[in-house]
Amino acid sequence: MHALNRTAIAAGLALALAAPALAQPANPATVQGGTFAVEPTHTRVLFAVNHFGTSTWYGDFTHVSGSLKLDPKNPAASEVDVSVPVASVSTTNPVLDGELKSADWLDAAKCPAMTFKSTKVTPTGPETATVAGELTIHCVTKPAVLDVRFHGAGTNPMSHAYTVGFDATGHIKRSDFGVAKYVPMVSDDVELIISAPFVKKGA
Repeated sequence: MHALNRTAIAAGLALALAAPALAQPANPATVQGGTFAVEPTHTRVLFAVNHFGTSTWYGDFTHVSGSLKLDPKNPAASEVDVSVPVASVSTTNPVLDGELKSADWLDAAKCPAMTFKSTKVTPTGPETATVAGELTIHCVTKPAVLDVRFHGAGTNPMSHAYTVGFDATGHIKRSDFGVAKYVPMVSDDVELIISAPFVKKGA
């Protein structure tokens, strides 16, 4: 067998054997607590709007940074604080990306980051919680609530770092943040879809 093929097969088997570490059930007793940092490479913050009543238009932000203080035994004591660079916006349309960064929309020059800082975590089930916080967009801060679901935890087979992951959804009205261009042709209601892994500090 060719050496390259043997290497590829060995790597595939190693990942397959390691995969269960990232597929643990959402049992708080098995999750490590502590302070975590956003793993930016695989964190996605997506948004969706109704576009002229004929389609749903999506975009996303990357290069997220931030921290998580996780207390599995007392989830209500957990805290999250994240920052999202406006200039990272991507819709697969370069012209539209430029418009969204402009003063007519998110004004990346004046308001370079969107932030969310939790103020209250309310468990709603063994895998779920609502997270209330202060959301800042376009230099305007308003209260917002995210519905969060635990995705999984374990040792990443590539980085060997202990990682926890969550998915979250929420809805905001962009006009509340001073971003009202083309409302209602482009919906005021914005759906947020977030997937974020966090790496344990010192792991």
